[in-house]
Amino acid sequence: MNNKNISFSDRAKELVKQMTLEEKISQMLHKSPSIKRLNVKSYNWWGEALHGVARAGVATVFPQSIALASTFDKNLLFEIGDVVSTEARAKFHEFQRNNDHDIYKGLTLWAPNINIFRDPRWGRGQETFGEDPYLTSILGVSYIKGLQGNDPKYLKVAACAKHFAVHSGPESKRHEFNAVVSEKDLYETYLPAFYECVTNANVEAVMGAYNRTNNEPCCGSKTLLTDILRKKWGFKGHVVSDCWAIKDFHENHLITKTAPESVALAVKTGCDLNCGNLFMNLMQAVDESLISVEEIDTAVIRLFTTRMKLGMFDNQDLISYSNISYEKNDCIEHRNFNKEVSKRTMVLLKNKNNILPIDKNKINSIAVIGPNANSRIALKGNYFGSPSKYVTVLDGIRNILGNTKRIYYAEGCHLYKDRTSNLSMEKNTFSEAVSASSYSDLTILCLGLDSTIEGEEGDVSNEYASGDKLSLSLPKIQQDLMETLHKTGKPIILLLLTGSALSINWADKNIPAIMQCWYPGAEGGNAISEILFGLSSPSGKLPITFYKSTEELPDFEDYSMENRTYRYMKEEALYPFGYGLSYTKFKYFNIKKTTENLPPNTILSISFLIKNTGIYSSYETIQFYIKLLDPVNKQPKWSLKDTKIISLTANECLNINFDVTFDMLTYIDDNGNKKNHKGDFELYFGGSQPDLRSQQLLKTKINKILFKK
Repeated sequence: MNNKNISFSDRAKELVKQMTLEEKISQMLHKSPSIKRLNVKSYNWWGEALHGVARAGVATVFPQSIALASTFDKNLLFEIGDVVSTEARAKFHEFQRNNDHDIYKGLTLWAPNINIFRDPRWGRGQETFGEDPYLTSILGVSYIKGLQGNDPKYLKVAACAKHFAVHSGPESKRHEFNAVVSEKDLYETYLPAFYECVTNANVEAVMGAYNRTNNEPCCGSKTLLTDILRKKWGFKGHVVSDCWAIKDFHENHLITKTAPESVALAVKTGCDLNCGNLFMNLMQAVDESLISVEEIDTAVIRLFTTRMKLGMFDNQDLISYSNISYEKNDCIEHRNFNKEVSKRTMVLLKNKNNILPIDKNKINSIAVIGPNANSRIALKGNYFGSPSKYVTVLDGIRNILGNTKRIYYAEGCHLYKDRTSNLSMEKNTFSEAVSASSYSDLTILCLGLDSTIEGEEGDVSNEYASGDKLSLSLPKIQQDLMETLHKTGKPIILLLLTGSALSINWADKNIPAIMQCWYPGAEGGNAISEILFGLSSPSGKLPITFYKSTEELPDFEDYSMENRTYRYMKEEALYPFGYGLSYTKFKYFNIKKTTENLPPNTILSISFLIKNTGIYSSYETIQFYIKLLDPVNKQPKWSLKDTKIISLTANECLNINFDVTFDMLTYIDDNGNKKNHKGDFELYFGGSQPDLRSQQLLKTKINKILFKK
């Protein structure tokens, strides 16, 4: 084990050879005990880091994952991953010095969640990077690379791509649900991000899902874990079950009859680590000849290979990451970076007559109203750490205005109950909100949800839906508050703090300005306020579709992509995927294309100029979509194929080059096979997808190039 001249896997084999069967099995639990005679320390594998080190004390809490996706910026996700892993290392080594080996305090971080947010009702969709396979892929890969570091020998932390696969609700049935999916949808939508994270990012771990996929429990699926993940994709890392998912095999999925049968199925198909304790039944499974000791050895060797890659068995002086000081955790540089990240996530949905940004010289008073106006919970999303400082929306506005303007604050209503006190009448805080609005020049109305009512089963208060949403509407009490305040005649700026899309049709028709703020992280209030008052321009784009109602959606339990997401939806969106306004305008011109003297694997090359024609500096997300013409089988209307994130000052101009490669023209046939498209195609590019609704909202035309072969 101590021979540094052989590979980590060979060192792991030498170590595992010295263990008894009971010791091996003990190391396959997320809470692995020490083996003192072999100098193996106890280790808890369970760590969380969706948007910062979670559940391990104070840490930088970035905006929730769905918010990060609205930046469309893979380079930014790499930087965030690097900060998160720096803090994980800083905390881990400090905990180790204090002999603290508790849960959430290790270097194996179960993030990112790269499931597809296929249905806006799913409570855990906030953990994902949205509805598009390409966007999810590039952001997931970059976040993993940022987490795992670039040392040629050691991992900074071990990232984990989850939940493999075809997992996106409903939460209430996840322990028994069978997600039925076609081969086409499987390989076109549900697997691409996992493939990229395994083959491009070399993710160290993969977590199985609770549900079955095509009648195989995901944590014991020969198709997923053996045939696809290990054989087809060549995955060399370890697989961990979702927590207590193995017992579902016999208790809920009814695929096996006993616990020993369940654990044997899991390990034989490729699940190495049990989040839970059911793998203790492996001893009985061996006695019943359900599994061999050699198969157990394979799993344990994979686990210790990961621990060795993390440097847990080497002199810490040899590992650069071990020198990261505890002082790097929650440092001022990270907090400042967090604010800049948060500003990048804001999506301006409506801005009638350019009511935003607010000119503070033209107002004397402002009302800040709503259940999320001064809410710390609404900053964090789920799977969060503990910020050392919270900046709510109200705090942020106070930081901008100071004592120069009168700020009226009113809670307005409870998040979802019809009163804020059990002894009060219904709508007991409406009158205060009306007064605050009436005495002000304009109202900042902070509505939405939080992680107590949308999230993971067991973590939320809405027992009736287990964390999912039954509808896409605002809670009725909030809708009533908004309509009541509208009657005051004072202009309203609506801020939505949610982790998912809402159907805000009334607000779209009646409220002059709307901004989607997501769960914006610990610095969210400062970020929101700087955008409200024009210190920065909003630049976020929606990573999900905002539908007009649930009526146009398929059944929640239907995993077909038919009529789902921007690629296959039939109705017009309220706010489309890829959409978001800015305080400035961008002009695309001088477009050129060529098919001559092209780089390898390129079929078309284009160039164009983009100019910031407004007065605000801003980021622009240039989106490239391709539509295959006359496809062999049913294909998406168009698909996102690439993005370029640029930042331009007022009147600045930049030349952009883009190559259409043959890889961008592949498609998935009905049998799940990747094919080369040999026909014509259309290329669209601009600040949105090419749908009519986006063009209407942005008051611009999309750029289109037809390519005929």
